[in-house]
Amino acid sequence: MAAIDEHLVRELAGFRARTGAVASCYLDVDGRRFVRPHDYELRLERLLRDAREQAGNGDAPAVEVESDLRRIEEFVKSGIDRSRTRGLAIFSASADDLWRVIELPVPVHNELVVDRAPHLRQLEAILAGQQRFAVLLADRQRARLFLFELGELVERQERFDQLPRHEDDRGEWDKDHVRDHAAAAAQHHLRRAAQVTFALFQEQPFDHLVIGAPDEIANELERELHSYLRERIAARVGIRVSASDDEIRQAALEVEHEVERERQAAAVGRLRDAIGAGGGVAGLAEVLAALVERRVDTLLVTEGYAAPGWRCQACSFLAIKGRACPACGRKMDKLDDVVEHAVAEAIAQSCRVEVCRDEPDLDVLGRIGALLRY
Repeated sequence: MAAIDEHLVRELAGFRARTGAVASCYLDVDGRRFVRPHDYELRLERLLRDAREQAGNGDAPAVEVESDLRRIEEFVKSGIDRSRTRGLAIFSASADDLWRVIELPVPVHNELVVDRAPHLRQLEAILAGQQRFAVLLADRQRARLFLFELGELVERQERFDQLPRHEDDRGEWDKDHVRDHAAAAAQHHLRRAAQVTFALFQEQPFDHLVIGAPDEIANELERELHSYLRERIAARVGIRVSASDDEIRQAALEVEHEVERERQAAAVGRLRDAIGAGGGVAGLAEVLAALVERRVDTLLVTEGYAAPGWRCQACSFLAIKGRACPACGRKMDKLDDVVEHAVAEAIAQSCRVEVCRDEPDLDVLGRIGALLRY
């Protein structure tokens, strides 16, 4: 099994079945929803049944497709360690010696597609959102630091600095002295919490920082942070330093979703502006032409958007109309979903890919667009 990374996704994007087809299976195995293996196995059986029916009507040889579907089924039913795995991405093409299983720490949308190339849109969306979020919780005595990646806790640290108590000073210290001493100790504690956070950042760089602290010390804490950390503050959250791990994780996820939404909205805004200035295109035909010319820098596509089209196996030309290839004149293959092939082609060309959710501005532009290199 493999973990998701850019190299693996790019390798899959460059794969094309020569003699058979690729079965791409995404399966949600999240133990929070599917307590028993039987629960997600039933969903796999439905996917397999639909794929077998479609294979009988498609271009891929049914015998080769059945071999891949059976291998996927046997793998899933042989047992999965779900202690850290919530989703699976499986790619199989027996005739072309392809077998990849990717364990994902996030759930996926159940999907099984048989095509000439791997379907990578879900994988690319997960990879694009693979940012690290640190959560720093603090009060005047206690500090807790958490590091999350793809919603999973990967690092935890805790510090406790008890404030000085003067129950036995027999009145030798006046109240102002005690108060000043306690304030200095609290300030030292916040400074140490900031230092520990920066040390973690140096060892395991993260993209965003979430702060949870009482209002009366939140500003003090932020002032103690290194400038690299202050510029990464994504939000303040009303989480107590004594909160449970699940509460902290949920707060981090909510911030992550908001950051992702804002990032995608900004990308669509850049696309809209670029189209007006000649640095972007929108609509399927225009995007496919830009990909063929290798001019795409960033591809933006609405989640779930699919459309039929054509692909030339000889020169990889993509188009919404066939049948003869405009580039080399050879016969093109008809595709049920040319959008998925456009995503794979963009990844293979080292383009950035944004799979956008709930972005009406992108839908107005034709559900797909591209920022251009030139």
